[in-house]
Amino acid sequence: MGNAVIIARRFRGPPDSGNGGYTCGRVGALLGRTAEVTLRSPPPLDRPMDVERGEGTVRLSEDGRLVAEARVAELDLVPPPAPTLDEATKASARFPWRDEHPYPTCFVCGPKRAPGDGLCIYPGAVPGRDVAAAPFVPDASLADEQGLVRPEFVWAALDCPSWFGFGCFHTSDVRVLLGRLTARLDALPRAGDRCIAVGWSLGREGRKILAGSALYTEAGVLLAVGHATWIASK
Repeated sequence: MGNAVIIARRFRGPPDSGNGGYTCGRVGALLGRTAEVTLRSPPPLDRPMDVERGEGTVRLSEDGRLVAEARVAELDLVPPPAPTLDEATKASARFPWRDEHPYPTCFVCGPKRAPGDGLCIYPGAVPGRDVAAAPFVPDASLADEQGLVRPEFVWAALDCPSWFGFGCFHTSDVRVLLGRLTARLDALPRAGDRCIAVGWSLGREGRKILAGSALYTEAGVLLAVGHATWIASK
């Protein structure tokens, strides 16, 4: 067993459980810059979870209930070229869940979260392309002592944009929860950097929605890439 992990209420997705991407990032960061994390049950808020380490694996549990498990992985997913910051800003104005969000206080994309509290990433469709995009400027509270954004927040920034890469072009009239996220972090942005979050569809298999996501610098340099599996409620 290792040190306990606590998901503070600030980092919620649904009202009473942790944001999936942030939770994956807390676990994945224990393994390094590329990991696959599977969520097995809703991550509790403000309660300690035990960390069990194996060879290239980590398990997170609360009172014997498995919450998440992670393993060292590789991710060779090639993301599409980055939209410009102007394209991402205009796309964000078309964010489909701005008025009827099922989880309006989601740490990543909840429209009822204030800048500096939530990430305020609101992806919308980029005209003429099969990608959704939004600008993202990391707040200083997300950074370490060197001013670099902590890995778990980069994971979080890969979370919701992947869903909108599907939902903006198919249907967003479903409730979904993140089931698995594999992420590769090539570099960490700095607080205050102007970044571009992108998501795109990789298809659907019944209730499983597969999607990719990426985080770029304003100049279009890749910072991180993710592969997500979302589970639809219907």
